[in-house]
Amino acid sequence: MAISEDKVAHVAGLAKLTFSKEELQKFTGQMDEIINMVQQLSDVDTTGVEVTTHVTDAVDTMREDKAVKGMDRELLMKNVPDHQDGFIKVPAIIDESEGA
Repeated sequence: MAISEDKVAHVAGLAKLTFSKEELQKFTGQMDEIINMVQQLSDVDTTGVEVTTHVTDAVDTMREDKAVKGMDRELLMKNVPDHQDGFIKVPAIIDESEGA
């Protein structure tokens, strides 16, 4: 399955990336190689091969879920630059004015 420059450009656009014509050709070739490698994997006969979920004998080391008292809110608010109605105010990091 070959991938077209149009598809790579479309995905790049979704990620808000822009590429020169040369970069687009380079990335299209690289994506095509990756897709071909993945397709080769689908041709491998895995009948009788046990599913691998972990490559090590990892043991679940989660702690017991216990509620603990947090920091005093008034003390916390003394250390924040801006707050309102008991909440810490932070600057917006997503510009909603950009078009989708």
